[in-house]
Amino acid sequence: MSHPYAVPQRPAAAYVGIMFAAYAARIDRDQPLNGLELGERPAPDVRPGWTTVNVKAASLNHHDLWSLRGVGITDEALPMILGCDAAGIDEDGNEVVLHSVIGQTGHGVGPREKPSILTERYQGTFAEQVTVPSWNVLPKPKELSFAEAACLPTAWLTAYRMLFTNGGVRPGDSVLVQGAGGGVATAAIVLGAAAGLRVFATSRDEAKRKRALELGAEAVFATGERLPQRVDAVIETVGAATWSHSVKSLRPGGTLVISGATSGFTPKSGELNRIFFLELKIVGSTMGSKEELASLLSFCAAKGIRPVIDSTLPLDRAREGFSKMAEGELFGKIVLTV
Repeated sequence: MSHPYAVPQRPAAAYVGIMFAAYAARIDRDQPLNGLELGERPAPDVRPGWTTVNVKAASLNHHDLWSLRGVGITDEALPMILGCDAAGIDEDGNEVVLHSVIGQTGHGVGPREKPSILTERYQGTFAEQVTVPSWNVLPKPKELSFAEAACLPTAWLTAYRMLFTNGGVRPGDSVLVQGAGGGVATAAIVLGAAAGLRVFATSRDEAKRKRALELGAEAVFATGERLPQRVDAVIETVGAATWSHSVKSLRPGGTLVISGATSGFTPKSGELNRIFFLELKIVGSTMGSKEELASLLSFCAAKGIRPVIDSTLPLDRAREGFSKMAEGELFGKIVLTV
């Protein structure tokens, strides 16, 4: 199937052409956007066991900002095309979604290579093309657009695993989602409500609290505000700023699931006395498996769930999307289209 962004395939040793991309050219821990550049990069080489996907849509994650700060990546890996998530068309003309964890089961990589998120070791999705192990490609449900599907593999998959695998919640249980507006938090509200959970959400911003109600939250609160009841689980991505409130909001034996710390890694109080006295569980959570992504795609298609998209921008305006995410002025995902 022909495609407007297709690049003719040549032998792996040959130069295969150029493509437009958004990439990390340098690392700047204090001003990460200083390292972001837009321009031409080499198109992917042919690799045994890998497939090249023509990208139709890709979504931003905080992981991309952390990469520009040098987290999970070194100067030796630069320049690195950014982007973990994408949906597009594979070499056989199929509409597909990418699973972002490379080497999770050894497919396409060496037997001793540790799993990594795309862009930690391999070029990412903010480009006209990306190449990944063939194992990492899943069919895109026809019910989802390319932009919607591109939102799922990192933030929404992370929320799915936090809730249903590591949080262990069941329909009727109560969940507190900290920081409504972020990609993972927004996904947790929508998925939790669709699964029959009682979802409470917090945000410093009144408009974001209102949006959380519209997405299915039962009640919303200002950050740090006392809840009317203690909850079975807390979905925590904010970190230091909300940690104490998260711990205090759990019922005895409850579970706090953490997958990020956008406000910092070191809270003023670890609340250790409360944790051991109430026998609370603290569970770390990162991404999710290919099987969980397949279940998430099926769940969204079957229940009419659609990712919340804050804005859609063409790839050549990626800097605007990065700036908006860095400033926290978003609700849901930012999608780049190719």
